[in-house]
Amino acid sequence: MSGKLEGKIAIVTGGTGGIGKATVELFLKEGAKVAAVDINEEKLKELEKEVHSEDNLVTVQADVSKEADVKNYVNTVMDKFGRIDILFNNAGILGEVKPFLEQTIDNFDQVLSVNVRGSALGLLNVLPVMAEQKSGSVINTSSISGLIATNGFAPYDTSKHAVNGLTKNAAKDVAKYGVRVNSIHPSQVDTDMVKDVESGINAEDTESVKSDLQAAIPMGRYAKPEEVAKLALFLASDDSEFITGSQYRIDGGLVS
Repeated sequence: MSGKLEGKIAIVTGGTGGIGKATVELFLKEGAKVAAVDINEEKLKELEKEVHSEDNLVTVQADVSKEADVKNYVNTVMDKFGRIDILFNNAGILGEVKPFLEQTIDNFDQVLSVNVRGSALGLLNVLPVMAEQKSGSVINTSSISGLIATNGFAPYDTSKHAVNGLTKNAAKDVAKYGVRVNSIHPSQVDTDMVKDVESGINAEDTESVKSDLQAAIPMGRYAKPEEVAKLALFLASDDSEFITGSQYRIDGGLVS
């Protein structure tokens, strides 16, 4: 039985992180050839060893906030596979967690550079390929922080609200080419980034922070990376062929 992504070519940025790695593995399982893009070259090498799929996986080291790096990962995929069917625009950083009046413009600049500029560069360099093909699906990783505001997370919240704007605008513009652009909005996911959230809120008692954060979620737990990957799979596949410009919460009922 063929997979949902049989014969498709996918790019996953932030490909060695919790959500990214789970998505790389699921996309490969579903028949795609995948380019895993990440800034951490050592983790990319570890991913190659773990996946054991030389014919179907290519890894590319890149800082998604740098245009030359983005052009390089796009060119690498086009040279190797000849097309791009899926972009999971997933790379992102948290930044410093502190009250708004203690934030610095440097922190805003750093977070916006990766989360917004990086997403925009991915769209600007991949969408022309998809438009020419007359097909393609882009999934932008936003967050529930792109839907609500949370004390201490001003740069991150700002960046994820901006990703929503990018998604909606791009979706309207490229729909006529048969290209879809959607965003996903996870709550806390059981990843290293959420451990950073816990430490940022209270480094001396992360267990209490974790307990409080999970208690606020009606389903009573963090999401698993694999669960977010399944949502990305749906939006990447032909199962969602008439969906574009949409925002998908995966938050255990938190923002209801």
